[in-house]
Amino acid sequence: MATSPTSPVTQLLAAVRRGDDHAHERLWLAIYNELRTIARHQMAGDGSNQTLQPTALVHEAYLRLIGSDLPPFDNRKLFFAAAAKTMRQIRVDHARRRNSLKRGGGKRPCTLEDEMAVFNEDPGEVLAINEALNRLEQADPRKAELVTLRYFAGLNLEECATALGIARRTVDKQWRLARAWLHRELGDGDRTTGEQDRR
Repeated sequence: MATSPTSPVTQLLAAVRRGDDHAHERLWLAIYNELRTIARHQMAGDGSNQTLQPTALVHEAYLRLIGSDLPPFDNRKLFFAAAAKTMRQIRVDHARRRNSLKRGGGKRPCTLEDEMAVFNEDPGEVLAINEALNRLEQADPRKAELVTLRYFAGLNLEECATALGIARRTVDKQWRLARAWLHRELGDGDRTTGEQDRR
């Protein structure tokens, strides 16, 4: 289903960009629950020893997004994709601060299934996935954007097609290629992905 460019969130984002101070609070109230959902999904594998809480992740992501020169967003899905990417970067910064550059003590990073991104508390895993996505962004920015929408923001493939303004068939093909590339980069190329790719 297409997202209207005149949705309340899109309107509030435009108002914030215009400098409307009253729009900030209304925007926060309108997006908070969805940001919390994204944060909880990203941190679902952290366990009881997590040192970064979902609420803190939401607040920091919001401040980074709104505190910068807020770019225009054609629809609310692209805004939440940007928020998900910002949360990923915060987790990477957090992992670096924990001073662990080893890649998970020999464990494989999490695999790219069709669910939203779930990292465990291992900072090496967070850094490994971030490095792989950064390499994908260098190699093919469109596929990296698709991974962000699908894997970090939790959009389904139809929603990704709408957000990116491309055909669903193109999204299906690019999703398969992006997942195969990242599986290989993350040392998980021996998994079979055909069944998941058809979703």
